[in-house]
Amino acid sequence: MKHLLSIADLSREEIGAILDTAVSMHDVQKRDVKKLPTLRGRTIINFFFEDSTRTRSSFEIAGKWMSADTINLTGKGTSVSKGESLRDTVLTVDAMGVDMMIIRHPASGAPKQIADWVRCSIVNAGDGTHEHPTQALLDAYTLRKEFGDLEGRHVAIVGDLTHSRVLRSNLLCLRTLGARVTLVAPPTLMPSGITAWAERDGFATSYDLDEVLPHVDAVMMLRVQRERMSGGYFPTAKEYAVTYGLSPRRLDLLPDHAVICHPGPMNRGLEISADAADAVSSRILDQVSAGVAVRMSILYHLLAGEDAQ
Repeated sequence: MKHLLSIADLSREEIGAILDTAVSMHDVQKRDVKKLPTLRGRTIINFFFEDSTRTRSSFEIAGKWMSADTINLTGKGTSVSKGESLRDTVLTVDAMGVDMMIIRHPASGAPKQIADWVRCSIVNAGDGTHEHPTQALLDAYTLRKEFGDLEGRHVAIVGDLTHSRVLRSNLLCLRTLGARVTLVAPPTLMPSGITAWAERDGFATSYDLDEVLPHVDAVMMLRVQRERMSGGYFPTAKEYAVTYGLSPRRLDLLPDHAVICHPGPMNRGLEISADAADAVSSRILDQVSAGVAVRMSILYHLLAGEDAQ
């Protein structure tokens, strides 16, 4: 495996191998000295054309803890801002002899195109509204740690589905691992062609959050991405919160064993209430912690594992 561009590129066994390795990587976080020699001499570029806190910092920490040399670049801080093409920019960086570029880009498909241009490994850290594979893997890790095998477990993914790259990757990952998935959103935020998509890939859809919540093992709330919205997808923020937000009242609808997830950043008071975000059943900070371990595992499998090229 040279690149990680889409969850669709991974088999169930490959996903399992990444998550299994992440278990041992997670132990590093508990050490006083958080350092492994695994990637000594390797150079990793975190190349982010969109803002990020969790993904970029966790990739940087993952690389440093594995002794790689990590460098952060942004679109604003490179020659792209001077008019240089994306192709020329990434070819320039690749010519410096780097081992990996971790790419976040607002254009769907950009990491795949870059992978066709360069010699180094490419990891998709989020491309437009297409995919965010490492987020799906860390979410699966978090749920697997909670429930063990995800076969037959019921996960509801709720919120701004139309603009969510997290949705697409999580749907692929969870279905590959055998979980049942129900997508919940207002009609205006359901992706186009959802009926045919659901029939093909075997998931359910609903417009009624209250009906779905009592039957789930986990509920994943997605951020309302106002920056990607050019029209009125719902009348008011208050109406959205009342109809589709995980409110204190809705916490009582969840089974006692169910957990709450959110990929972040959160809009508290919109898609998720403070009570839900800080609830005992919330695994939101566990997801952040898992992000470092899972990304360490990904770096290992791409740059140091038996299958690394």
